[in-house]
Amino acid sequence: MSIRRIWPAPASPPLDDAELTALYGRAEGPHLRVNFVASLDGAVTLQGYSAGLSGEPDKRVFGLLRMLCDGLVVAAGTLRHEGYRAVRLSEPRRAWRREHGLAEYPTLVVVSGSLGLDPAQAAFAGAPVRPVVLTRVDAQAPPGLAEVAEVVRCGDDRVDLAAGLAELRRRGLDQLLCEGGPHLFGALTAADLVDEVCLTVAPLLAGAGPGRITAGEPSPPRDLPLRHVLAAGDGSLMLRYTR
Repeated sequence: MSIRRIWPAPASPPLDDAELTALYGRAEGPHLRVNFVASLDGAVTLQGYSAGLSGEPDKRVFGLLRMLCDGLVVAAGTLRHEGYRAVRLSEPRRAWRREHGLAEYPTLVVVSGSLGLDPAQAAFAGAPVRPVVLTRVDAQAPPGLAEVAEVVRCGDDRVDLAAGLAELRRRGLDQLLCEGGPHLFGALTAADLVDEVCLTVAPLLAGAGPGRITAGEPSPPRDLPLRHVLAAGDGSLMLRYTR
């Protein structure tokens, strides 16, 4: 299904994957990109899951953003609820990463204050690259987690996200992609760590009930300029905002 840029270059021809990759690209320095899909009325889920909002064009960009990142950051609750599997890429996307001097696969990074994780979940057990778990200093790891993931402790009463991201960058994970959930997005915003937001607006009304793409404690508003608007053949819009 076609994707066209409608701003700042209106009515562009359909974009191929190489052109989409160039549009989103990689930042020159450390960078945290957040990617979400929402309904017209602001819902983050449909029937309890984000997948209900995501059409073919959104999934296409979703895959390209994973290809571009060094580390894929997700909250433990989202990992469990959405049933994350191992982070794998197609051979063409792995080849693109090799050609650009990147590791063949991005590293999965799970943020978990309680370490309520199942080491047997495919996201850990089948991971092609050893995942990293950011947690609190005193969180008790379940048996077997240390065998399938590297546990990094940062923060006392909650995960210190600034310290955690600094540790990831010391490990060479400069370009980070966060896929949620809403509480992690809210916490990253409150800590002023968000450099970019990619938002797909699905052409439907979800109705009352589902939450927004962000949640948690209030934080000051922050300007984030619009960089491009893409329109897909299914009626969805893809918005990109960066510092």
